[in-house]
Parts: sequence; C-alpha cells; structure tokens
Amino acid sequence: MPIATVITQAGVLAALLVCSAGQTAFAQGDAAPSPVNAAAVWRAASRLGYAPTPASVQAAEAAPRVWALQQIDAAYAASRRPPAIPAELAGINAPLGDIVRGFHAEREARKNRREDAGPDAKPGAAMHDANAGPEKFSREMAQNAAAWRLMACSDPTLENPLLARMTEFWFNHLNVFVGKGSVRPFVGHYGANVIRANALGRFEDLLLASARHPAMLFYLDQAQSNNRGINENYARELMELHTMGVNSGYTQKDVHELARILTGWTVNLKGGEGFRFAERLHDRESKVLLGRTFGGEGIAEGEEAIRYLARRPETARRVSTRLASFFVADKPSPALVERLATTFTATQGDIRLVMRKLVESPEFWLPGNQLFKTPLDFACSALTAAGGVKERRDIVQTLGFLAQAGQPMHGWQTPDGYKTDAGTWLAPEALTRRADYAMALAQRTPEPSYLDAFFSIATRERIAREPVQLRTGLRLASPDFMRK
Repeated sequence: MPIATVITQAGVLAALLVCSAGQTAFAQGDAAPSPVNAAAVWRAASRLGYAPTPASVQAAEAAPRVWALQQIDAAYAASRRPPAIPAELAGINAPLGDIVRGFHAEREARKNRREDAGPDAKPGAAMHDANAGPEKFSREMAQNAAAWRLMACSDPTLENPLLARMTEFWFNHLNVFVGKGSVRPFVGHYGANVIRANALGRFEDLLLASARHPAMLFYLDQAQSNNRGINENYARELMELHTMGVNSGYTQKDVHELARILTGWTVNLKGGEGFRFAERLHDRESKVLLGRTFGGEGIAEGEEAIRYLARRPETARRVSTRLASFFVADKPSPALVERLATTFTATQGDIRLVMRKLVESPEFWLPGNQLFKTPLDFACSALTAAGGVKERRDIVQTLGFLAQAGQPMHGWQTPDGYKTDAGTWLAPEALTRRADYAMALAQRTPEPSYLDAFFSIATRERIAREPVQLRTGLRLASPDFMRK
C-alpha cells in the first residue's frame, strides 16, 4: 500500500479515535495498569517539558515531585550557559553587531537593486534575484531561528526541557512577529539572548532586555519614537500586555507619559548598534507616570520606569495568572494566583522562586486540572517521542503543520501572543491535522512503546488491534497524548 494511502487512512482512523475517546480521556480516562506514580510523571514531564522520554521516566518515577523541583534548578543553571546551537544555525546567535550589519547590508543591496532597475521597472522586478547574496539574509535567519526552536524543544541533550518550555512561555508573553521585515533577522537572537537567557531570572531584567532588543524596538515601532514624533505603540503594549494588564487602572495619559520617557530608545543600523540611546532625540521635560514623576535622567528614567512597572502588584497578578494558566489549568484558582503573586512581589519578580511555588502547589498535581496541548506543544512532544529532529524533513514538515494548524512559528501578528486554552485549539478539524502529522512523522520513528504505560486501557487496546506499522502514529495521535 502506498505511504500516502496509509497516512490518509490512518489519519482518519486516528481522528476517529480522538473524537470518540476524547471526552473520557480528558476527564482522566479509564484506570490503567501503570508504573508507580505514572500520572504524576506524565504531568511533570509533559508540563515542565514536552513529553516523557525513557530517561526522564526512569529518573522521575520514584519521586516525581522531587524530580519536578529539580528541573527548575537545572533549567536555571542551563539558562546561565550559552545555548547549544548546531553549527549550521549558529548565525542566529552571532554578536548582535554582526547581525545588525548583515541586515544593513541586505537593506542596501535591495535599495541598490531597486535603483538599478529604474523607475519603469515592473513591480517586483527588482527583487527577482532576492534569493541570492545578502538579500536572503533575513529569510535565512528567520528559517534558522524556527529550526532551532524545534530542535531545542524536542532534544533534551540539546536543551533543558523546562528551559525550552519557559522560552516558549516568555516568547509568547513578549511576542514579536517575524512577518514584519525588520524583525526577521533578529528573532533568533531575541529568543536566545533575551528570552532564554532570562527565562528563570528576575522579571524586570527580562523586561529590560526585551525593551533594548532590536526585535522588540522594530516590532512595536519604538525605534522610530523621538521628541519630534512620539510613537505610543510600545508604551501601550508594555503596560497593557507585558506588565499591568488592560484593566489595571492606568490611563491614556499614562501611556503617553511612558512613551515620552522612552523617547530616544532606538537602533543604529549604520553604526552596527542593536540598541542605542540617542540623547538628542529624548524628551528631557518632566513626566508623570502613575503618579510618579520622571524627568531629566536620560536613559536612566526609562530603565527605572520599566522596573517600576515590573514591580507593580498588578504586574505580579497578571504574570502569575498567565503562568498558572500555562502550567496548571486554563482557569486557575484565584487562591493559586494570589500565592504566586505574593511570591512574585516578595522576591522582586524572581521567576525561579515563583515556579517553585507553582510546582509545590497542590493545584499543579490535582487530576482535575487538565491542559490540552497547543499545536506547537503537540509538535514538540511528538518530536520528543520520536527522538528529536533527525533530518531537515522533520523541520519542514513540522513548520508546515504548525502553519496549517494556526500556530506558525514566530507568526502571531499582534503583541498579545497565541492563546493556550483548550477552547481555542480543541476542534475536530484541528485534531485531524494532528493525526495526519503524527502518522507522517511515525513513518520514520522507532516505536515509542514506553508511552503505553501512561495511556488508558481503552487507548492501549484500540492501538493493539491495528497493524504494527500504524501503532506509532496512533500513539502520537491518541487522546491521551493530546493532554498534559
């Protein structure tokens, strides 16, 4: 039977399996014979990473809660080290000045090509050879950044699983959109040196690193904001999404004052500077933000304003709510959020300690607190079960699946980031796409039979009735594998 036929038929079969068993499985499924602490191991490995591996199962099964807390310290230690990026993708982590100069050279090459084409050239004619020379710089950088994200999330020998998970969370919280041309060459560096490096540190340090990076400066137009023409985009999202939240009591006047405080924060492409504070473009007059006066301090007032927002109690609650929604339940209990917020405030936003409080909470381990995998979550977990990215086809196929599933890598246009709740992603058509992806990936994946210990009796029996060549794909497409 042709592979395409097998994939299509198995995809339909797996979708039927998901749709018929989904409600029972997501509500806990049937009691099944499993190793000691299997449910806790699955929860810890699937939420503080993407999926259990034979090695993580062996390490965690005796004391999963102890193991889970150890992952926080291990992830923090990993974040202090440079990322392990394969040599063919290493350009995304080049010194920022090199990337800035490469992007400037690309812009100059495109400009020269347009000028050489002349005013009578047809639209697009000047770009006919844009896949050659410096003009492909941004495209390659964006592609390599996406490839690294997939490799990092699916290979524990390349990246600590919880650090990959925290990188996903904070990238979504401080989202930038690769479809905006000036962001494209910087997205990998942003992920590695802003998000990953600060993922378990202090929130205000993460926020400041984001504010100074060209990916964010270009994405929300802060690079164009100055005392001759203020752009409020970044200031608004900094308050509405990154820190306090939309209903936290700030006003449009506060947004304007924050934008004035941040005037002069820009990028100097010609000079090879990813961030530059241009004193001459800064508004030096007094400003009042949330009742506090700023002014006459140059770059320092912007840094202090960002730290001030990061330390606000409204920010503590917003960040705590998002962490609890991502790691515990779509609608976390107010009591859990309050405990996390209290820790956030008491530690000046120490993310590592907030995560310890989260993992120590009874809510994290409560069986009723279910989570459904997003497309990216599902893809990374399937790749993990398959042993990680082994060839370029894995990357191309996975990026194609993500685009079709509605979660293209680095592809959310607005700064609010992708939603992560089950209501957004749990739909029959979406499940069919997942099943088709699982069956295609399974064609070159050794059978991950260790997963059976975590599946319900109904799922195991259903899979056992199918031909051997279909079982790997059916495991990855099963309702049990969709939850975490």
